[in-house]
Amino acid sequence: MNITMPVPELAPRIRPWWRQLYVQVIAAIILGVAIGHFQPETGAALKPLGDGFIKLVKMVIAPVVFLSVVSGIAGMRSVGGVGRVAGKAFGYFLIVSTGALVIGLLVANIVQPGSGLAIDPATLDGAAVADYVSKAHDTSIVGFLTDIIPTTLFSALTEGSVLQTLFVAILFGIALSLVGEVGAPVLDMVNRLGLVVFRLVAMLMQFAPIGAFGAIAFTIGKFGLGALVNLGALILTFYLTSLIFVLVVLGFIARAHGFSILRLIVYLRAELLLVLGTSSSEAAMPSLIAKLEHAGCDRSVVGLVVPMGYSFNLDGTNIYMTLAALFIAQAVGVDLSLWQQLTLLGVAMLSSKGAAGVTGAGFITLAATLSIVPTVPVAGLALILGIDRFMSECRSLTNFMGNAVATIVVARWENALDAPRLDAALAAGAAGPGLAASPSPQRTED
Repeated sequence: MNITMPVPELAPRIRPWWRQLYVQVIAAIILGVAIGHFQPETGAALKPLGDGFIKLVKMVIAPVVFLSVVSGIAGMRSVGGVGRVAGKAFGYFLIVSTGALVIGLLVANIVQPGSGLAIDPATLDGAAVADYVSKAHDTSIVGFLTDIIPTTLFSALTEGSVLQTLFVAILFGIALSLVGEVGAPVLDMVNRLGLVVFRLVAMLMQFAPIGAFGAIAFTIGKFGLGALVNLGALILTFYLTSLIFVLVVLGFIARAHGFSILRLIVYLRAELLLVLGTSSSEAAMPSLIAKLEHAGCDRSVVGLVVPMGYSFNLDGTNIYMTLAALFIAQAVGVDLSLWQQLTLLGVAMLSSKGAAGVTGAGFITLAATLSIVPTVPVAGLALILGIDRFMSECRSLTNFMGNAVATIVVARWENALDAPRLDAALAAGAAGPGLAASPSPQRTED
């Protein structure tokens, strides 16, 4: 008997609108903004609600990634298939994420959001960003690569590193596929555990409105809506650039591969609202895996591409880095030559790889980039420190959509996409499973 990993039903029971989780998340975000604005101290004190929910989700990310990858690779019965999927995914990531960096660079040169501020670098408070710069200096390409290898086989599942979990899961899945029928009971156990873990995910996602409420209330209460006004030009430029990237660039890629980006956004609306509320794309990662499988993407592709994308395909972070770096340069009156801008882009390409999809990672990565390119003062980060939380939300949303599109594209390249099932899932839209979808096991007899 074979038990597949859980996939939500195509036609779940329709709940009343007020019981739809995405509606509850919207209401929670609106309420959180109101409390953060009118009662800032109360809003700031609600931070543990958001942090607690994110910790709950991160608690199950390692098991979800491990079980999905192991089950998918063992089901491939071919080590070459694993390398082929990974190679195609990396090729896609390299092209699209580099394009995101270039777009950020072009928009910054055209819009010039920092021009006219004429800020004296000597007046900047470098101490305010010293902690981020310190963390950035601790980051290196060699360190990143060696950190992929966990201390022990089991520590990868306990230390919270997606890349370490992915590394161990790939090795374990390959070993399981190589032992043949002897490993069948182990694969069966992995699939059964998957049923339990995805049921646990569905249970935890019921707390999404509470997490979104606490996180957004803290953001508004701590930084205030005034921060949005003070540096509104940069925020507006970044949001519009990211929106254009998603609708035009990702939209073109989606259309070329037979699906609509707008329908995909509607299909993933509950997850996008959760990302918006928590400023973390990791909060919706388990649900993204389930919904992509539900939409017809093969489990083996989803299990590899999604975790890889969370470290190597950060389109929103890449747009932010080049746009913010040039904003700082323009604000302090540093005129970067074409060669210096290309150098900045090259450094950003390297420093962006391995940035986890969690709150604040984009800011640390930007600090790492500026510390390597001394022409732009690192202290200039103080200019955008107050609004980075608002920028983080847009980064996470763009990263999330970029990884959803990438997974579908790679699945189609691999002929591992059920196109009619994808069309049906995206056409259903509002009837599709949300964050609280209850996975239903499907059994097939050998």
